[in-house]
Amino acid sequence: AGIGTSGTLVGSARRLRELNPSLTAVAVQPDSPLHALEGLKHLPSAMTPPIYDPSVHQRTLEVASEEAIDMVKRQARRGLLLGWSAGAALVAAERLARGLTHGVVVAILPDGAERYLSEPMWRDDA
Repeated sequence: AGIGTSGTLVGSARRLRELNPSLTAVAVQPDSPLHALEGLKHLPSAMTPPIYDPSVHQRTLEVASEEAIDMVKRQARRGLLLGWSAGAALVAAERLARGLTHGVVVAILPDGAERYLSEPMWRDDA
């Protein structure tokens, strides 16, 4: 799950680890303080949300804005309209899945594309 307000990450990871302590929770954040991933925080350069609890996740993956936007475009071609933070979560999930020999990867996709449809990145030449 992405780190925004951190509520989804903290609440979901805390509860799922109660049910299955062997679960690995992964936090997703932008790779830079200067990013285009609305809704996500780059924790080293941002104010830490008061509800954030770093003990609930075992790993943190950083995703570049360009990777997330490329993922959003790929999913749009498949009919799934996502926002930037959902794209970042999918990039991280794909990275994790490539490194597994067995297991299940679940990504929380917190936003859709409706508020981003006017962005120039949707043009064919973008």
